[in-house]
Amino acid sequence: MPATHEVTNQVPLLTGYNVADDPALLAGLHREGAGWAEPELRELGALAGGEQAQEWGRLANENPPKLRTHDRVGHRIDEVEFHPHWHDLMDVAVSHGLHGTPWQDDRAGTHVARAAKFYAWGQVEAGHSCPISMTYAAVPALRHSPELAAVYEPLLAAREYDFGLREPSGKRGLIAGMSMTEKQGGSDVRANTTVARPAADGYRLTGHKWFTSAPMSDLFLTLAQAPGGLSCFLLPRVLPDGTRNRIHLQRLKDKLGNRSNASAEIEYDDAVGFLVGAEGRGVQTIIEMVNMTRLDCVLGSASGMRYGVVRAVHHAGHRTAFGKRLADQPLMTNVLADLALEAEAATTVAMRLAGATDRSGEAAFRRLGLAVTKYWVCKRAPMHAAEALECLGGNGYIEESGMPRLFRESPLMSIWEGSGNVAALDALRAMAKQPDSVDAFFTEVELATGADSRLDDAITAVRKELADFEQIEYRARRIVESLALVLQGSLLVRHAPAAVADAFCASRFGGDWGVAFGTLPAGAEVDAIIERARV
Repeated sequence: MPATHEVTNQVPLLTGYNVADDPALLAGLHREGAGWAEPELRELGALAGGEQAQEWGRLANENPPKLRTHDRVGHRIDEVEFHPHWHDLMDVAVSHGLHGTPWQDDRAGTHVARAAKFYAWGQVEAGHSCPISMTYAAVPALRHSPELAAVYEPLLAAREYDFGLREPSGKRGLIAGMSMTEKQGGSDVRANTTVARPAADGYRLTGHKWFTSAPMSDLFLTLAQAPGGLSCFLLPRVLPDGTRNRIHLQRLKDKLGNRSNASAEIEYDDAVGFLVGAEGRGVQTIIEMVNMTRLDCVLGSASGMRYGVVRAVHHAGHRTAFGKRLADQPLMTNVLADLALEAEAATTVAMRLAGATDRSGEAAFRRLGLAVTKYWVCKRAPMHAAEALECLGGNGYIEESGMPRLFRESPLMSIWEGSGNVAALDALRAMAKQPDSVDAFFTEVELATGADSRLDDAITAVRKELADFEQIEYRARRIVESLALVLQGSLLVRHAPAAVADAFCASRFGGDWGVAFGTLPAGAEVDAIIERARV
């Protein structure tokens, strides 16, 4: 072979590692009461880091779903066809209880265990996490109608993936979707125009939905205008008598990322639905589902950050430039350490919020803590993905590296379940309507008081911001960002190694930080920080 074809200075494939070998994840798992789940998490992590699962993810992403509206003779079928490895990914997720299983498990820490597994398995392929998340989130909303929950909850929690259009109660396990937004309203769901008329078999719904998550699901929660106002309904794709409900898939969305997952525009043509909760209480009912999916938005963003930084550190450890490894170049270590700090802060706060989900006494803290974290962590993900990609240089811009897929996926979590402005305003709403959430939030944050003066000063400053109500909506992003950062800082000061906590406080609170990643102050213990991101 000619010498020009010799391959040198290229990085070996990152495979055959355990995704669960993540110090911040494991520490959070134990701290939040789910240490008992470590063996199953490690089993899943080994599968996630293996070549087979990574190949499943690649092929599912490169072969997106196809809509089949009619069969060969013209009958309406409204089927979505997936690559076979999509089903492999779903089967692993369901069999490991990443969907509705925690709702039927009374062990302490069961939501934390599920969060850790969702975070780990999501690093294989993020698209299929959407229907898994919807199924998890549907249960608390469905419980507003106990008679419906009694039928469907055990199947939503079952560890069997049973794909295909059949009557739900006869299947071994179910997947749920959500259908809220309409073209005229978007996040303003109160502007929905879909109509629900009472009928002998429940309600009949007519209308057009602009985004329907996971249209191949067995059941959907949706919003429609009933006689008593905006209400929540459960719509099965197949009715109890075995006929197909009149839910017509109009087209699949051509999305920036999340390409392995189907998202659809649908038409309800006199479709049968069953009321969930009370008429006129649709938002209050479905908000239970929204809050659970917001936790998964945080977990998904944290998972993506971990994926990116692990690959950046791996690349830098094998690639040579200007006479030495990238990992030995001082400026690269600054970038890698900064990325690792951001990822660890995201993972730590995500696990803390999962713990608050498990403990009913922490509902007030979770309300505000989740609102500010959903805004901040999800907002940071695209910048983090871009910088991690750049660490690989031109190789990172090539699809085979996996980094373009991460980059395209990264904005989604900030858009899903309330984009940046909606999330920031939701945090203000939580503080106004549930003032106990503010008290609970600062009780949590101030557990670190006295440990780092920079954090103490930041807490004082954000309290002052909250006391000033002038133009508070205009300032909402700044306030929410500060709240999210002091929560992350408090958790790291209390639970992370000193090198991590000190660098976070110096950069995020001490003013010794630039605008881009890689601007940590001199003296940061970058090697110790990077080591925690190495697999």
